[in-house]
Amino acid sequence: MQFSEDQAEAYDRISQALATAGVDLVNGVVSALAARNDAQLLAVLGKAGSGKTMLLARLVADLAEARVELVSGDYEGKRNKETRTLAVLAPTNKAASVLRGHGVPATTIHRILYTPMYDPEYEKIAEWLLGKGDRPEIDGLAEVAMDRAQASYLIHKSIPGALAAAGLKGSDFIIGWTRREDPLDIGFVDESSMLDDRQFKDLGEIFSTLVLFGDPAQLAPVGQSGAMAFDAIDEGQKTYLKRIHRQVRGSPILDLAHALGDASLEFETFERMVNDAARADDRVVIAPRVDATMMARSPVLVWRNATRIRLIHAFRNAYDAPADRLLPGEPLICDGIELPLKHRKKRVDLEARGLIKGAQVVYLGPGKKPGFSRLHVFGTDDPDVNAASIIKIEAPGEDEPFIPSAARMGAAFLHGAAVTIHKAQGSQWPAVQVFAPDIYAAARSGLTEAGIPLWKRLAYVAITRAQERLFWVTRYMLAKPETELGIEDLRQGTPPVLVLSPGEADQF
Repeated sequence: MQFSEDQAEAYDRISQALATAGVDLVNGVVSALAARNDAQLLAVLGKAGSGKTMLLARLVADLAEARVELVSGDYEGKRNKETRTLAVLAPTNKAASVLRGHGVPATTIHRILYTPMYDPEYEKIAEWLLGKGDRPEIDGLAEVAMDRAQASYLIHKSIPGALAAAGLKGSDFIIGWTRREDPLDIGFVDESSMLDDRQFKDLGEIFSTLVLFGDPAQLAPVGQSGAMAFDAIDEGQKTYLKRIHRQVRGSPILDLAHALGDASLEFETFERMVNDAARADDRVVIAPRVDATMMARSPVLVWRNATRIRLIHAFRNAYDAPADRLLPGEPLICDGIELPLKHRKKRVDLEARGLIKGAQVVYLGPGKKPGFSRLHVFGTDDPDVNAASIIKIEAPGEDEPFIPSAARMGAAFLHGAAVTIHKAQGSQWPAVQVFAPDIYAAARSGLTEAGIPLWKRLAYVAITRAQERLFWVTRYMLAKPETELGIEDLRQGTPPVLVLSPGEADQF
């Protein structure tokens, strides 16, 4: 792994901070954690493709080699006071799963605030997988099931994932959740532009050494006046990655993203650049209409709520979805948990299963009880959940949403066929549709965020959500799907890469 000059500088600065805290990466020597003082705080900032994930992965690997214990949030075994720990965090399930896809074991911020309590019998399996105990004999689990658990853990380094591979459900081995009482040691936070003030404060209280990895060109959290968590950090604690490594591979999507850094660039010029890129490379597509098939697993990205609602309405009409219920396969976005404070334990359980604000979910069908729904949660080890649900579907021109599932309390959802670019931050999909008329509307509005035209931030975040293909949608039209909505792809593991399908165009 060859570092660029700016990556090497960032590595050295973080390495020096860790050495001050008693973790010497150069010599592989680790000392006990000293009495906690004020937290060390650093930030590594760079645009998409600048090598932040590569740097983070190298640091995690070197810390593991120095025998710093990784805290994953899914299981914490017994450790002595001499043990040094590391947690790699992201604000959302999707952002954490993107990191895991790059080989970096990551969990959500919420999962590090709450720890699971395991049934003592299955805790023996966890300790064995971690190399802290002998292989146990468990009633009801055959040797072949234990072998599957071990094989899964060697690949994914996930205790719940390993137990699921053995044929167990989360309810079999997790008996409850508890708020973290003991502080942790070293924390790396990816997608830190998404951190709100409360999360930033919580992390500062938990970790004695905290390193934020973030993209200053993204959008700030809603309600924070364009400010990001790392804006409050002294410049002397920041390192900037300026070389764009991924552009070496000739990515037209990244070329477009970084062109937005030109202060003189106008929207019309940028759109001509998108058209030029589409003529030269099929990874960029000029789409005259939105494709409903893609919307089922990869939401259309928009700026305005009115556009989002109209697109969702058009999507449901295209699939002939009935007005009084959802179809299996319809996408949802978790909008938080609606539970009174006295139901804190249930709230923690739902959030630990991945139902946190912004989580991408697919509706599988009605649950076992009235008001319950069976759901598939992306980015979690045990994705299928049966939960009390409050599902709201907004309609154009209507003040009140349609509610196909109305539990008195539980997890709240909005339809996920289209989402705002703000909500899409931290997520990536193989193929992404960006609704260009909304970007144009932002350009016409003249709005700015932290001195930068809002349309440029919106366009930057939107197009960098695309891992492989970018669809720049130019008109208010919808391509009808050629296949029925279903859930078969979820049963096969990961959803397939979806591309535009030919179809008749309807006005919406």
